[in-house]
Amino acid sequence: MRIAIISDIHANLVALETVLAVIDELGPDEIWCLGDTAGYGPEPEACLSLIRERATLCLAGNHDLAVAGRIPLEDFHSLAVAAIRWQRQRLPKEMIDWLGDLPSIETRYDITLAHASPRDPVFEYVTDGHIAAANASAFATDWCLIGHSHLAIAWLLRGRPWLRQDAQLTVTEPEQPLALGGSPRWLLNPGSVGQPRDRDPRASFALLDTEARTWTWHRIDYDIAATVEAIWAAGLPERLGSRLFEGW
Repeated sequence: MRIAIISDIHANLVALETVLAVIDELGPDEIWCLGDTAGYGPEPEACLSLIRERATLCLAGNHDLAVAGRIPLEDFHSLAVAAIRWQRQRLPKEMIDWLGDLPSIETRYDITLAHASPRDPVFEYVTDGHIAAANASAFATDWCLIGHSHLAIAWLLRGRPWLRQDAQLTVTEPEQPLALGGSPRWLLNPGSVGQPRDRDPRASFALLDTEARTWTWHRIDYDIAATVEAIWAAGLPERLGSRLFEGW
């Protein structure tokens, strides 16, 4: 099975439509979304409609849950809070309810999916080897797919889950398949569709081939200026637009 993995769209419709067009050319069997379809960007309703139509599985991220009123805003940056409040006022109640009912962790086809991490599906950022290794005992499958950090990276977990773990950071060039091997355990992050933070402003997603046991990142150019103009036209903070050019 070939599965397109997307995450952290953050209401960036231009990026999402561009990525979905590329995914359609690749022709995967399914599309999975690891959460945070909402938050930050100017077009949450259109993005949520597309994800509901196209994704066979969708998780709730912390921004989704905040927009749905399921978690408080105290832990969010002021820029995020401004967008969350703006989106709450514009989304239909039915969409907000749908967001709030989504899980933040799931298992499908013997693959674990978590928005942030398997031990803290809503908030934990897996950004270094110590955090990655600490999550080894929190999932029982070979692979765990995560988002949240907006970083297109992977962690190879070495050792047994109940013993001391080691985690090796892995990044490959886009379009170059990463061989997942016969039995090693991985934490795999597709990066962000709508707000990359790895200094590469291109939209990011990944293709998981469960038979070939490969993971391939894809980076896609999109019209960033169009999204920035929509952010500013909506009256959202200017920084939410300018950061998209920086990939940070």
